Amino acid sequence: MSIPSDKALVPFVSVDNMMRLVNHVGIPEMLRGLTAYIEEDFRRWELFDKTPRVASHSEVGVIELMPTSDGEAYGFKYVNGHPKNTSEGLQTVTAFGLLADVYTGYPVLLTEMTILTALRTAATSAMAAKLLAPKGATTMAMIGNGAQSEFQCMAMQAILGIETVKLYDIDPKATSKCAANLAGSGLNVVTCTSPEAAIEGAQILTTCTADKQYATVLSDNMVGEGVHINAIGGDCPGKTELAAGILARSDVFVEFPPQTRIEGEIQQMEEDFAVTELWQVLTGDKQGRSSEKQITLFDSVGFAIEDFSALRFIRDTIKGTDFYFDLDMLADPDDPRDLFGMVGRAKETTSI
Repeated sequence: MSIPSDKALVPFVSVDNMMRLVNHVGIPEMLRGLTAYIEEDFRRWELFDKTPRVASHSEVGVIELMPTSDGEAYGFKYVNGHPKNTSEGLQTVTAFGLLADVYTGYPVLLTEMTILTALRTAATSAMAAKLLAPKGATTMAMIGNGAQSEFQCMAMQAILGIETVKLYDIDPKATSKCAANLAGSGLNVVTCTSPEAAIEGAQILTTCTADKQYATVLSDNMVGEGVHINAIGGDCPGKTELAAGILARSDVFVEFPPQTRIEGEIQQMEEDFAVTELWQVLTGDKQGRSSEKQITLFDSVGFAIEDFSALRFIRDTIKGTDFYFDLDMLADPDDPRDLFGMVGRAKETTSI
């Protein structure tokens, strides 16, 4: 059996090693680190290749590729979204990602991204809320208590200092699960039996439901002045959570308009409906929250640059650790022109 050369090896972070890494670093520190990397990349937004994700839709879900590059590194994520999976004992969302060196085209990292996507989505929500939420916000309503909910709550705690989370889901078991997982987090956790009860007294409203349909999780009359809404459940055509009337009364902030107009809450609105790109708020080119009575809305669908940031963060964080192993992934013949010969010589070394 031939021994692969160093050039053939790519660092691979498995699910087990990702969990080990998260527990070693700590979820709050992971969220703070990811937020810092995402902010850094949003500030240099104009350097990146940008395209709406390549999506393959079916009646039961969607499979997507999310690529981007800053000219030095290239990254992509494979991700699915299948709401029906939960009833079959499967995850709604699974993902993996790759980071490569643009100069050689060689991969430099392969990693699971099911857990990492949950972390980066929460970090992006918290980054947006830091820019847009009312000053001194202490309470968040978490509508939809599935796989993303705990990460969202802990990100708002780590980045904004949220003290209280009010939980609601149409499935009481999901709410009980979320509350149990957040026990010991330092958050004051309040379980609610209606979305109205969850929203009462909250300055930040986060919606994260999974049904692939035009839904109204929040109706227009439920949302008053002076709040910030993180709408993160709508992420494909035909899938929304908010009444159009809420959008009409809000200042809406998005990642990449050509993608959000197809997949986000604003797919309900006219094509010229005014939005602000979030990166422009970070750079100071556009204003975020401007008044106490303003309703701000982050219409988040997830964008490839956020995954690129997460891949960079993992690449840097695993250096000098044992939270990965080298995967024999790239062919490395002695003569780059003799791939066929490499295969033939391998037959000789494995023959009996």
